[in-house]
Amino acid sequence: MINNKENPEFLNSFLQYSAVILNKSPNSVKEYSYDLTNFLKFMCNHLGLTSQENIKDTDIHLLDISFLKQITLEDIHSYLYYLKEEFNSKPATLARKASTIRVFFAYITNNKEYGLEINPAQNLENPKLDRRQPKYLTLEESQKLLKAASEANSKKDNRNVERDFAIITLFLNCGMRLSELVSISLKDIMFDEAKMTVIGKGNKERTIYLNKACMKALEQYLAVRPKNKIKPKHEDALFLSERLERISKRTVQYVVEKELRKAGLDTTKYSTHKLRHTAATLMYQYGNVDIRALQELLGHESISTTEIYTHVANVQVRNAVESNPLSEEDIQVRKEV
Repeated sequence: MINNKENPEFLNSFLQYSAVILNKSPNSVKEYSYDLTNFLKFMCNHLGLTSQENIKDTDIHLLDISFLKQITLEDIHSYLYYLKEEFNSKPATLARKASTIRVFFAYITNNKEYGLEINPAQNLENPKLDRRQPKYLTLEESQKLLKAASEANSKKDNRNVERDFAIITLFLNCGMRLSELVSISLKDIMFDEAKMTVIGKGNKERTIYLNKACMKALEQYLAVRPKNKIKPKHEDALFLSERLERISKRTVQYVVEKELRKAGLDTTKYSTHKLRHTAATLMYQYGNVDIRALQELLGHESISTTEIYTHVANVQVRNAVESNPLSEEDIQVRKEV
């Protein structure tokens, strides 16, 4: 929960702008607030306006635009260095915080009410990100996971086997995010058209098409899904917990971990998000999916995010070339003298 009384007026103005004009989700606005309050508290200490030993205790609610005018690009670099040294923040985390600072100062500079003439974050660059290959299950491992999820090994498993199998099936076939899966409501599914709508990052709605495996898994689950005594305001939730309310993210993570373990797969290597990577990789490798179509399906804002799956496929292409039976032929070219 954002405590507006502890924020300076210009920060609250930016948060309102983010929610209303930029149409950012409540979680995104909350992240903006957290990142920027920490940034402003650091700057108070960095610029010598307070001597608080614990930066978190710094009071920032009386700050005004004259304070922002003191901040330079070098000061912002000092903040990012502080995060890296004190908290071992990773490049991806630093890039997100740098992006928040850029959006904030762009708003303040472009708003005539504040009169900030120079934008200190205008030339702020993102830290260079490591291009690590995503971890994903192979086709064989994915099939093992689905088979394990379809079988109940105990009475407790038996109570939710249809639900848990449907969850695993949707993850592996649709590549949706955890937050998207738990937020699915019955009204979001158009069974006659075999598709559903989900709300992704940035509060953006997109369509996910359901193949035969997804439709069958959903039909099996809905046949046994509780219909009575569901908690108020949870009646339309697709996936229900044993307490008869919308399933939580943590419960889904537990379900995925349990099924991975049943399938004999490494739970330290694979997770809920890795199933999203798996779906994307399998679709690209085996489905001849266009990269733009894959971007739309996954709800990626930037095509560069989707391109990590093409890198995975390129490894497969190289292996295919190396496995060509003619690759070992050692024939010397001979020319007439």
